[in-house]
Amino acid sequence: MSVYSQLYEGKAKILYATDNPEVLLADFKDDATAFNAQKRGSIIDKGKINCTISSQLFQQLEIYGIKTHYIDSPNPHQMRVKAVKIVPIEVVIRNIAAGSLSVQTGLPVGTVLKQPLVEFYYKNDQLGDPLLTRDRLFLLELATPEQVDTIHNLALQVNEFLRGFWQQCGITLVDFKLEFGLDSQQQILLADEISPDTCRLWDTAEADPNLRVMDKDRFRRDLGNVENAYQEVLQRVLQAVESKT
Repeated sequence: MSVYSQLYEGKAKILYATDNPEVLLADFKDDATAFNAQKRGSIIDKGKINCTISSQLFQQLEIYGIKTHYIDSPNPHQMRVKAVKIVPIEVVIRNIAAGSLSVQTGLPVGTVLKQPLVEFYYKNDQLGDPLLTRDRLFLLELATPEQVDTIHNLALQVNEFLRGFWQQCGITLVDFKLEFGLDSQQQILLADEISPDTCRLWDTAEADPNLRVMDKDRFRRDLGNVENAYQEVLQRVLQAVESKT
């Protein structure tokens, strides 16, 4: 397939047009950012690791019944995806209190929530991706009420699957971010990526609050061993997928 133009470059990926207008090519970068890109760096082989993890998880979610933008992965750091118009809402699903939830509510880090919490954030870097109420979401006309309900329900379904999958990997899914897009038929598809960049993952067997971290928090908080953590997550994902076949 010939790639003929770059459409967009984000913090973690570059999107290219292809000879099929319904298909895009996502190239995963090694660049790492945190705090709305105020902190920048790179993680060795992050692009390959995140692309491979995302590809495996999208395929498993498709089997589970969740429709995604994933088509295939022509090489370790690139993914062919269906062209979608991204809904400008970042959906965060929380199972355990951590990060901004603990900062803003006072809930101690590690508090297990009685039920998953679904939050919507405005996907807007200039505004700092603020937390949205449903009324503000509709005021800004970011999505219709029907689309929001669909996204909310899909997010909970994805969470149900991922919690079980990560548990098989010996990993606790604390919280994670999802993005959704509309295809040419206005169907809502799970998009973007699912990786240690977008999930807060803790090693279930490790009690130490720093040693248990297996995600981008190692980069955010200067905990070290970032590459090793990402590689460990990849190996566990591949082993879990292999065990299913």
